[in-house]
Amino acid sequence: MAIVLLLGGRWAMPGENGDWPCFRGGPEMRGVAAALPANLKMLWTCEAGSGVESTAAIVGDSVYVGTMKGELLALRLDDGKVKWRVDLGSPVAASPCVVGDAIYVGDEGGTFHALGTDAKKRWQFKAGSKIISSATPAPGMVLFGSYDNKLYCLDSKTGAAKWTFEADAQVHCSPCVAGGLVMIAGCDGKVRMIELETGKEKAAAGVQSNFSASPAFSEGKVYVGSLTGDCLSVTCADAKVNWQVRDEADGASCYAGAAVSGDSAVFASRSNRVFCLSAATGKQVWEFNARAKVDSSPVIAGDVVYIGTSDGTVCGLKLADGSKVWEFAAGGTVTASPAVARGRMVIGTSDGAIYCFGK
Repeated sequence: MAIVLLLGGRWAMPGENGDWPCFRGGPEMRGVAAALPANLKMLWTCEAGSGVESTAAIVGDSVYVGTMKGELLALRLDDGKVKWRVDLGSPVAASPCVVGDAIYVGDEGGTFHALGTDAKKRWQFKAGSKIISSATPAPGMVLFGSYDNKLYCLDSKTGAAKWTFEADAQVHCSPCVAGGLVMIAGCDGKVRMIELETGKEKAAAGVQSNFSASPAFSEGKVYVGSLTGDCLSVTCADAKVNWQVRDEADGASCYAGAAVSGDSAVFASRSNRVFCLSAATGKQVWEFNARAKVDSSPVIAGDVVYIGTSDGTVCGLKLADGSKVWEFAAGGTVTASPAVARGRMVIGTSDGAIYCFGK
């Protein structure tokens, strides 16, 4: 079954197709999924053998996730049993991207891999430096960034480069794809809009800050937080900055991608804060003070926002007011983001544990 779908001119979102096939759930990077059952329980845990910073992909009856040992694991969604593991040779912090029967993922050695869901290697592409950026699918293409300052667009079947765009600094973020454009926010302080077919820049917003977080697309705009704690809304057509709000708290840096649903844009920060801004105006709606920094990108599932924190806590907050409604003490640092699909949430930790929650 094809995982990447177009419904009414837009990408299908998790809950519509039942899967979480790539980082943030889909090419638009919105971080939105169908609601999870109330009072989540841990259904299983799997010991990966090394730290897990990679956000899982959930497709069909399988979970795919990378490890800092350099392995790509396929687990059974039902019980967490290992179906197979492949040694990719370098740490994998990026999230796997699954399209049909193909899996795409880059590693910190700078190699981008294509494998089958049967674990057989198909092709490899060598970038000029490490790859933290998770792959994003587009029809016949797969895109990712690298620390060699480049955004790559490859043919998904052959691995041949269709085009390469060179930024002015590292491309840490995962590319956001929507409306015929690729949006990236880079370490060069620019939010760029690039034509998907040609790789030519259409517009760019220059901001006095650097970015690691991935932009999230909704209703013709992208939302992204910066390393100085600035949160922005930028129109994709002309790169106009609609609003810019700064987190003035100590240590404010946004490594996490925003989650956007309706008028809610939820950001997370190393200032230990999770906060919801109005997508239209940038006005703060609520904030939640965690006990430690939050690098895990929030996910909106129904009317609850799920996050992980560096003190090893995974929790759920009400989207309406930010009040805590659920919490689990995982123990190890959580920098991976939740993957939410098929009534379950899967998330890994720095001590190598992968947890699955559900009813």
